[in-house]
Amino acid sequence: MSTFKAPKGTYDLIPPDSAKYLAVREAIAAPLRNSGYGYIETPGFENVELFARGVGESTDIVTKEMYAFETKGGDRLALRPEGTASVLRAALEANLHKSGNLPVKLWYSGSYYRYERPQKGRYRHFSQVGAEAIGAEDPALDAELIILADQAYRSLGLREFRILLNSLGDKECRPVYRQALQEFLRGLDLDEDTLRRAEINPLRVLDDKRQEVQKQLADAPLLRDYLCDACKAYHEEVRELLTASGVSFEDDPKLVRGLDYYTRTTFEFVHDGLGSQSAVGGGGRYDGLSEMIGGPELPSVGWALGVDRTVLALEAEGVELDIPATTSVYAVPLGEEARRVLFAKVGELRKVGIAADFSYGGKGLKGAMKNANRSGARYTIVAGERDLAEGVVQLKDMESGEQTAVGVNEIVAELESRLG
Repeated sequence: MSTFKAPKGTYDLIPPDSAKYLAVREAIAAPLRNSGYGYIETPGFENVELFARGVGESTDIVTKEMYAFETKGGDRLALRPEGTASVLRAALEANLHKSGNLPVKLWYSGSYYRYERPQKGRYRHFSQVGAEAIGAEDPALDAELIILADQAYRSLGLREFRILLNSLGDKECRPVYRQALQEFLRGLDLDEDTLRRAEINPLRVLDDKRQEVQKQLADAPLLRDYLCDACKAYHEEVRELLTASGVSFEDDPKLVRGLDYYTRTTFEFVHDGLGSQSAVGGGGRYDGLSEMIGGPELPSVGWALGVDRTVLALEAEGVELDIPATTSVYAVPLGEEARRVLFAKVGELRKVGIAADFSYGGKGLKGAMKNANRSGARYTIVAGERDLAEGVVQLKDMESGEQTAVGVNEIVAELESRLG
């Protein structure tokens, strides 16, 4: 056994469980690729200030959870705690917004890092698939992204998730609400850190998960009562578009995402089978983020869905994904000549797109057939000296147990025909 273990709060993805994660990533990405979103990949670390400005100085992510470090050259960097700020930074740096084709629609998949107390569904290293639509202010775009996430989850077989929806207003109406909320919070029995946070960004206090805080927030003013006419109309159109598309949602006037850059539409996907860590994904509109990080005015909207939590949600519902076996054909050679011939046939099978594996290590028939069973292969090719002298190999159907002699030169075509 190795002296080393995975760091606390992290995990290794290993077969066969890793196949679930790949299937979830693919299912989330599929509707995005079908809707004009192009793939983007950003570095695993960025300038600390990118997240401090974009995510927010008062957020737990920046103040407590970010892995920040100084390089030998004196640069202050941080492992990325979320994807939106990095994607927007990359889009601005590459001038994608100047191509004349707005919105710029991007999707990404990767690992993110936050230093927090590890528990089921919350890790220090986690995986997300995200989507961003940059440079357009349109309720239809907000609705599209929610619909695509809903489509992805349903394609996986998930049924017991809920979509929570709210509006956080904009730069016109939010300041009025902000002042009313601050006045309310100043009258509560809150600790110094929370009161300090209330002065910087009072909406963050609404996102506090502690019961003793939530009890005091029962009578807090609601942002929906302060929305300007433009924000009300915008939000109502998002709701109407979702309803017309058959996507169910719940209005949640207290929903506040944990990042400072959100404006107007905000939403969260929750699954009650996951306990306290019920959010499996979420997002919203962030019209001011581009300007926060030094770019032009670019109204945008996006989401990120947690791969880890989606897998947990599937397990909570007892959903078994239809994951094909990694191997369709397993070759078992008996003797040196068979080893040479079958190794070549395995290569031929792979070239025509058939997943094939080979019995390595010179195992005997019994041991090799055990490996064939473990591989999940539908067919096994077995050949010894007598078979090759007759110009055939033995093709065994691992489901029925039926064994047939097939010509060495016909085996590839025969398997193509059988496997379709």
